[in-house]
Amino acid sequence: MASIGVCWRTLEQLPHSESHLSCPVSSCMSKIQIMVGSVYGGAEQVADIAADLLRTKGHEVSINTYARPQDLTRDASEIILLCHSNTGSGELPDNIQPLYLHITRDYPRIAGRHYGVINLGDSCYTTFNEAGVMLDAAFADLGAVRIGEPLVLDASSGDDAASLTRDWVEQWSLLLP
Repeated sequence: MASIGVCWRTLEQLPHSESHLSCPVSSCMSKIQIMVGSVYGGAEQVADIAADLLRTKGHEVSINTYARPQDLTRDASEIILLCHSNTGSGELPDNIQPLYLHITRDYPRIAGRHYGVINLGDSCYTTFNEAGVMLDAAFADLGAVRIGEPLVLDASSGDDAASLTRDWVEQWSLLLP
């Protein structure tokens, strides 16, 4: 995996194909749907790392690379982990843009729904992390409850994204309801 750096800052501080692995219901701790927005595949790689680690902890995890509006409401107990990159202009990738538009135009009932955010970007762009701020705000505006602080991966930092993702997921998983 190409090195994608990390920037440990909160979002407030910064200007359908589905793969699936189940565990027996009695042993699952949480159901987690990772909604991926990716242009070149970096966010998918990070999502795979997060999913693998969460599965080893007994969670039932699905990776959704083409999230549709109905995926938000298919199971109210399912935790959503948003894992997406930013385009150079600060926008969300095309494959997650319809979900964002649905949230901001149709106001689905996701109040109380738990979610987390992993945002990949490059701080050499003035629009660094703007897509993450937009998507996080859209979820929060509808009453969804973010778990922990977002992970913001910065390609310009030179840090190892895989290690930083694993470290973040270890901590994030301790906060899961």
